[in-house]
Amino acid sequence: MVVATRNTQQQDMVTAPDESWWESVLADEERFTPARGANSRPEPAAPAQSSAAANQPQEQPQPDWDYAMSIYKQDQIIALSVSGYNRGGLLVEGDRLHGFVPYSHLVEMTCEVEPQRESFLAKFVGNEIRLKVIECVPEEGRIVFSERAARADAGKRTQIFTSLEPGQIVSGEVTNVTDFGVFIDLGGVEGLIHISELSWGRVIHPSHILKLGQATKVQVIDILPERCRIALSLKRLQPNPWATASQRFAVNDILPATITSVVSFGVFARLEEGLEGLVHASEIDLPEGTLIRNAFHEGETVNVRILHIDSEHQRLGLSMQLDAN
Repeated sequence: MVVATRNTQQQDMVTAPDESWWESVLADEERFTPARGANSRPEPAAPAQSSAAANQPQEQPQPDWDYAMSIYKQDQIIALSVSGYNRGGLLVEGDRLHGFVPYSHLVEMTCEVEPQRESFLAKFVGNEIRLKVIECVPEEGRIVFSERAARADAGKRTQIFTSLEPGQIVSGEVTNVTDFGVFIDLGGVEGLIHISELSWGRVIHPSHILKLGQATKVQVIDILPERCRIALSLKRLQPNPWATASQRFAVNDILPATITSVVSFGVFARLEEGLEGLVHASEIDLPEGTLIRNAFHEGETVNVRILHIDSEHQRLGLSMQLDAN
C-alpha cells in the first residue's frame, strides 16, 4: 500500500525530469533487444530510433493492438508462453500478443554474471508466466510486459496512478538495484530513483545507498501514466546542503573531512552528508615516491582547507596544505 504525505516545504520546488532524463535512465533495458528468432545469443540493440521496434521478431505477425491496448488500460493479468530470450530478458507470445519482458521486471533477478544469467533465462523457455502490460505503443511497435507488476491485483496500477502527484512522499520497497538507479515497489507499480536523485553527494554506485528488499520513503517528482513510469527521489527528502554552503563555509576554513574515495589524481573528502569535494594530488604533500592510494584509505578522517566553493555546480575544491600562504 502506498503511504503518502505531502512535503509542504518542497512541493513548490519539485522539478520534473524531461524526456532526455527518462531516455538515459531506461538505457540499460534498451541496450540489448530480443534476437530475431534466436533464443540463446544476445543481439546488440539497434540505433535508438528503432530499438523499440526491434523488440519483436520480424517473422511474427503484428499483435492485435486493440486487444493489447485494452489489456493495458484495464491493467489485466494475462498468461503468455516464453518463446526465447537474450541477455536483456524474455520474448513472450500468445494467440494475439507477443512482446518483451525486461530482465529487471522478472520476479527473481539473482544472476548478474553473464553465463549464469543466460542459464537462468533459458529455463523460462516453454513455460507460461503471468504478466501485465506496462508499455503499449503501437506507433513504435512496442509492447513491454512485467512479471513483477502482475503480483499486484488487476486494476491496482490505475488506483496508484490516480492517487499519486508530484511532491508526495510515499513508502515502498527496493525491488532492484542497477548501475543507473533503484526501482521501488509502491504497492503494485514500480517507480525509479535515478542515481542522480539518490544523494546530494557523489554516488559511486546505487548499492551503496539502498539495498534489495529495503523499505524506504521517497518523493514523487514525475508521473507518466501512459508509459507506466514514476520518477522518484530520495535526496529531496533532505535539505540541499549546497544551497547554504556558501553561507556556512568560507575559503580558507580548515575543517575535518572524511575520505570517501581514493583515486590516482587525489582523494574525495566529505565535509558533511551531501557536501563532498576533491583534494587534488597537487594539494597533498607526500614523501617522494609515495602513491596516493598507499597513503590514504576510505573512511579516514583528515583536516582540509577550503580552496573554493561553487554551489551552483556543486563543486568544492579542498587542500591538505593547511597553510594558506
